[in-house]
Amino acid sequence: MQSDIQLKDIGKLIKNLREERNITQEQFAQKLETTQSAIARIESGEQNMTTEMLAKISDALNKDVVKVSDNSLNLKIEGGRKLSGEVTTKSSKNAAVGLLCASLLNKNKTILKNMPKIEEVYRIIEVLQSMDVSVKWVGDDVEIKPGEKITVEKIDHASATRTRSIIMMIGSLIHSVKKFRLPQAGGCKLGSRTVKPHFFALDNFGITITTKSTYYEVSSQKLKPSYVVLYETGDTVTENALMTAAGIPGKTTIKFASANYMVQDMCHFLQLLGVQIEGIGTSTLVVHGKADIDVPVTYYLSEDPIESMFFLAVAIVTKSSITIRRCPIDFLELELLKLEKMGFKYKISKRYKALNGHTNLVDIKTMPSKLVALEEKIEARPYPGLNIDNLPFFAVIGTQAVGQTFIHDWVYEKRAIHYKELDKLGADTLLADPHRFYVTGPTELKATEAICPPALRPAVILLIGMMGAKGTSILRNVYSINRGYEDLANRLNKLGAKVEIIRGM
Repeated sequence: MQSDIQLKDIGKLIKNLREERNITQEQFAQKLETTQSAIARIESGEQNMTTEMLAKISDALNKDVVKVSDNSLNLKIEGGRKLSGEVTTKSSKNAAVGLLCASLLNKNKTILKNMPKIEEVYRIIEVLQSMDVSVKWVGDDVEIKPGEKITVEKIDHASATRTRSIIMMIGSLIHSVKKFRLPQAGGCKLGSRTVKPHFFALDNFGITITTKSTYYEVSSQKLKPSYVVLYETGDTVTENALMTAAGIPGKTTIKFASANYMVQDMCHFLQLLGVQIEGIGTSTLVVHGKADIDVPVTYYLSEDPIESMFFLAVAIVTKSSITIRRCPIDFLELELLKLEKMGFKYKISKRYKALNGHTNLVDIKTMPSKLVALEEKIEARPYPGLNIDNLPFFAVIGTQAVGQTFIHDWVYEKRAIHYKELDKLGADTLLADPHRFYVTGPTELKATEAICPPALRPAVILLIGMMGAKGTSILRNVYSINRGYEDLANRLNKLGAKVEIIRGM
């Protein structure tokens, strides 16, 4: 029997999660095949719940409400099915987390439109709310309004350590809090990823960061505009420098900046806040900061090129013809050219603008194609090179190409190691070292059972491979996939896939 205190705590958690996901009590009742009055009793702590009901609630909310025996989230995939129909690219995960951090610069209300409902976003929102920042969902949008005081000392450590995006809060928090501690970043496990470029960049502005065993100690006496040469052309370090510069009066120049999609999104958002920025889309950004930002602002997030690439890879591996709507073409052109040279057939629409008024979009219709491996290696570069997050898709695509595909994943020390998981599907691969991966095809993939790698992109290529493998596969512990993709099983099923969400097993 559950105690009254436990029931009230669980009920409050369920209510908050339901509202966060913009689900009404009536809709929630339908999902659980119960009544609205039962939902009201559950949320008020007046209803005992079986382990089975708690698992169903966790499934409906896509989050473990309580830990029950084996309640991990898994996928059961019936592979080898031809897909058809159309799917719309969702807004960008990486833009979303950056703009949530940047919203702390604004003393007024910020509305971020079309926010993706994914674990990474939920974690950042939980962190903001724990610091007394008002954050609420209104449909698919998120409204953010910092309070009179941001209480960093009350930060939700559990949520903060589950996302590496937390480090980007330094650039926005430093304008409100001159000294604070920030938990060390978590998220994907991709080897020895250093945060030193952030420290080197922010030091130019007068920010001191000291690394302790489990947290960063951040402080600043007096912030100043600067001329910043980035230690590496990274997306998050560029965003951190941008947010820091945005709140400092005067001119800051950022050299060797990333020009990637999420950085451009942040630049356009900061412009709405009244921050002048020159050089958007180039490697040199000139920022004219403001001391006081207090502007009611509404911004539409751009679409996610990595998600568009996911569906392109799904179509290729399953040899299907589907239409992918709202693809941000400026960040996919090189990927499409590589695929085209491999023999990929597709049709592309005329360009049109995203709701943010800046991003160029197209619709892409795929066709079943016979692929041949490229003679040259495939490697990623900072934009305008092939996107670093899109590189892993070529590992699973390579299983369907005639010949040997050579992938050089030089950015991350250990990501390529996870590509070897494709061997479980019968792929013919060779890991030469932690950066060089070879895959020989074409291979008729076979159904298997596997645990998700602890990194988002390697995890999702395993899912794609399972969709191309005849038979029933089980992919266990898919939290890493839910970090970056919204409602993926249902969206794939609408295309004709058969992907079932299961808990435990």
